[in-house]
Amino acid sequence: MSTLIKKRQSLLPGDTGKFAGILSGFILLLAVLPILTMIVMSFSGASNLDFPPSSYSLQWYKAAWHTFVSPDASDVLSLGKAMSTSLLVACLTMIFATIIAVPAAYALTRCEFRGKAVALQLMSLPLVFPMVVLGLALLLVFDSLPFQITTSRLVIAHVILALPFVVKNCTAAMLSIGSEVEEAAQMLGASPLRAIVDVVVPLMKSGILAGMLLAFIVSFNEFTVTYFLYTIDVMTVPIWMYSRTVSSLDPTVFSFAVLIVLIDFVLIWALEKLVGEGGVSF
Repeated sequence: MSTLIKKRQSLLPGDTGKFAGILSGFILLLAVLPILTMIVMSFSGASNLDFPPSSYSLQWYKAAWHTFVSPDASDVLSLGKAMSTSLLVACLTMIFATIIAVPAAYALTRCEFRGKAVALQLMSLPLVFPMVVLGLALLLVFDSLPFQITTSRLVIAHVILALPFVVKNCTAAMLSIGSEVEEAAQMLGASPLRAIVDVVVPLMKSGILAGMLLAFIVSFNEFTVTYFLYTIDVMTVPIWMYSRTVSSLDPTVFSFAVLIVLIDFVLIWALEKLVGEGGVSF
């Protein structure tokens, strides 16, 4: 009897137990296993892609650097141009998604209007919409236009994909701001617009910053929709990496992938340090 009581007392609130800890560790290992495999393969010293590698070296990182500084003439587009396009599209996506999301979050939290519930559902639609279908639909729309757009259509598509993340974070920040702060600002002589710009928006800083960084990450890593919309002269880094694996798997792709994972890790780490886990909504 005393043994049973001790066993029950050992599992205090917050204590998951040994089985739950092992299960959590196993699930975490499955989640990071592809990344760990990619990192190991990037240090392979062999000329083929056997796993685990028979030897280790930095040859593929050297080859990746050479590809970056001296692109092959056979490449339809250099990595430098692809990186420039990815950064440009990601920055524009971050800016436009934020410009749209901030007033949208304010309207969804402060205003009551007909169809508000439908608007909330539509905001989350890109999160569950099949990416292949979305990419094909956008391709048909852009091809039907009487004029040609290249980089702009990538930005529009990425804004659609990133907008739910930005709106969700801005809305979460708005919910923590009481309407009394605007009323106090207006009582002190500020106009309604001035109260929003000078009082509400600064208080939304954590949500806006979280949404901006998430929009950048989503855009920088997007592949499926981008695959339908890129052109031979305008392609992002994920598309460029895919083009290197179409005919035969280029081992330097693992080195580039490690670089992208490192960039994403730094951005997420900075996001948590600047905003905190409580201010981020995925």
